[in-house]
Amino acid sequence: MMKNLCIILSFYLVTRCSSKPPHVIFILADDYGYNDVGYHGSEIKTPNIDKLSGEGVRLENYYVQPICTPTRSQLMSGRYQIHTGLQHSIIWPPQPNCLPLEDKTIAQALKDAGYATHAVGKWHIGMYKKACWPTQRGFDTFFGHLTGSHDYYTHRHGGCGIDMKPNCKKWNGYDLRENNDVVYGYNLTFNTYVLTQRVQAILEKHDQNTPLFLYLPYQAVHGPLQVPEFYSNQYKFINDKNRRVYAGMVTCMDEGVGNITQTLKNLGMWEDTIMIFSTDNGGEVSAGGNNWPLRGWKHSLWEGGMHGIGFVTGGAFPDARRGTTYNGMMHVSDWFPTIVSGLAGGSLNGTKLDGHDVWKSISTGSSSPRTEILHNIDPLQPPPKSGLIDNSIDKGYKANNVFNTSIRAAIRVGDWKLITGDPGNSHWVPVPDSGITPPEPSDPTGKRLWLFNIAEDPNEFYDLSEFRSDIVEQLYERLQDYYKTAVPVRYPPGDGNADPKLHNDTWSYWEED
Repeated sequence: MMKNLCIILSFYLVTRCSSKPPHVIFILADDYGYNDVGYHGSEIKTPNIDKLSGEGVRLENYYVQPICTPTRSQLMSGRYQIHTGLQHSIIWPPQPNCLPLEDKTIAQALKDAGYATHAVGKWHIGMYKKACWPTQRGFDTFFGHLTGSHDYYTHRHGGCGIDMKPNCKKWNGYDLRENNDVVYGYNLTFNTYVLTQRVQAILEKHDQNTPLFLYLPYQAVHGPLQVPEFYSNQYKFINDKNRRVYAGMVTCMDEGVGNITQTLKNLGMWEDTIMIFSTDNGGEVSAGGNNWPLRGWKHSLWEGGMHGIGFVTGGAFPDARRGTTYNGMMHVSDWFPTIVSGLAGGSLNGTKLDGHDVWKSISTGSSSPRTEILHNIDPLQPPPKSGLIDNSIDKGYKANNVFNTSIRAAIRVGDWKLITGDPGNSHWVPVPDSGITPPEPSDPTGKRLWLFNIAEDPNEFYDLSEFRSDIVEQLYERLQDYYKTAVPVRYPPGDGNADPKLHNDTWSYWEED
């Protein structure tokens, strides 16, 4: 049963009262770099995002995952990758894999709390069974793509076939669905337009007496680099073509966010709404994104791969906190309890979570209940200059309570961050044409351990692992504690039955529930 909003939120200093919990609009940008938003000093125009974030609270100690599927799985489940088996890579289209069906999703929990639930955009947490699809995971409706990146105009996905990366043989299929059915008629209509307009249509039809959860995972600004020339032409001063088109894609997405906000205001819904914005990982440098001055980018365990753009705003946001910055530690897995319990007043009983309810912290500026983040432990990632870790050795390390530093892993405890194994590309990359000459990484070949004080060194210049062995040992112990709780990695080989040619030229399920 839904509780009265005044009772739920009075503790959190929300001054306005309502007979129902707030509408929650969650917008997830794709491959959106730390340095690609106006309020971080970017040359890219994001007037709507800048204004909205300036009217709410900007999250400046907020972390996501380095790639697409893991962030989505942790947002949906509130659980770390090590507890869902999705520690390694993404879910490729032909893999018989998805977010485990026994894990309750945020949408299912919000339906239990009386919410209407809708998903519009990129799913990318599994499709091989219909049971994995959004409408079977708590969403009343779904409009969008089951797989990952698509052509923005044809809505076709050229995904890896049964030989997945690095030996990717391309399959190609259409992937745009409404609920369980393929929908056509959108050919040559730009994807960001399509998704924005569908959100607006849902808002216009929504019964405002029912609280709404609307999840909008844009494909923007993930590659391929495509955008109507109207947007890229605004950046003729950018010489680098990838950066120029990417900038146009960001501005187009920003326009979509503004259009959705205006629709909420026109319908009289804005004053009852909390809007949350997040990226899913750091920017992809090869596709125009930028994370300067952070080290690394998408795919990496450096800050540039995981230190995310995020903010909370909306007409229902507490007046006293508008225009502020929150520096408490927060992770993408925290959204599940924060939205379900902190905002919706729903129950978390019986739900296994790694996330924390940080609504009180965000809405009052108090300290975060989160003091550490397990970024990941991935035993399948090859260690530096070596092959895959032998499973028997891996099990031995778990049993002997000693963490194997050849395993790709990272953990943050307080101000300290420990990285082991191969963290990914370690460069600092300034904005193209900036004239900045970045430092060059000086790590020796085969290095597999780093320690940083992120509060004092957010750009990871100074490795302190040789000077603070006491901190290294403490963080080793925490990694090992987590590792002992990990479930086996779910990363099955591709299945030839996924070939779109077998499904009327579309990406679809191929196993029965």
